[in-house]
Amino acid sequence: MPSVDIVTTGTGPGLVVIPGTTRRARHYASLAAALADAYTVHVIERRGRGRSPAQDDSYGMETEVGDVLDVLAATGARQVFGHSYGGLIALHAAMRADLDRVIAYEPGVSVHGSMPSAWLPEYERRLAAGQDARAMVHFLHAMDFVPGGPVVTALTFVMQRCTAEGRDTRAVLPTVIREQRVTAALDSDATRYTAVTAPVLLLGGGRSPAYLQEVLPLLVETMPNAKVVVTPEFDHNAPDLGAPSAVAGLIRA
Repeated sequence: MPSVDIVTTGTGPGLVVIPGTTRRARHYASLAAALADAYTVHVIERRGRGRSPAQDDSYGMETEVGDVLDVLAATGARQVFGHSYGGLIALHAAMRADLDRVIAYEPGVSVHGSMPSAWLPEYERRLAAGQDARAMVHFLHAMDFVPGGPVVTALTFVMQRCTAEGRDTRAVLPTVIREQRVTAALDSDATRYTAVTAPVLLLGGGRSPAYLQEVLPLLVETMPNAKVVVTPEFDHNAPDLGAPSAVAGLIRA
């Protein structure tokens, strides 16, 4: 059995879903439901979340890849979908597993320092000071995931309230630190991804930050069997919040 918890739904060929940073398995319930008539969808509850193990001091990309390989072995699935940091994990898992297909939505690949990281010390400081909401807003704003002004104010208010979503989000905030460090450590010229020989579908949104969009054509040029589809109206959270059914349609196509 895998070390991490998984949430399974549907019938058909197996598809493993790897959530992004701050995301839980439940955030992909709509995506899984939209795919359930065509796939048996196994959504991983990554480390530091729910009943899965914590991210300890030995945590790294090898930990995440090992978990994905265990899930693939246990389920017999031969396709993976990864979102954001989960997309980075999916590409690295594809270097180790014989897969039929990899789908990555705006994978968190840093090429020549493209992924912002200067925000991390201030994020850590705010977390250490117990300023969870301020830390989350700092992260989202620094990564260009939300604008300033009223949206940030509203997000701060929601984060501070004793809601299930607020508690859930605050619980995973410490995992951002280790995951960002892994992303930064894997910064490269992208040539390592020539080792991904499985068919790869790279997905992106026209409303996402430029640094996420700009890495997609670089990866397509690097990987031997890849193509990219960018949907103008999508943003970075299309798979989990904005347009999960539409993203499912691209996966099924």
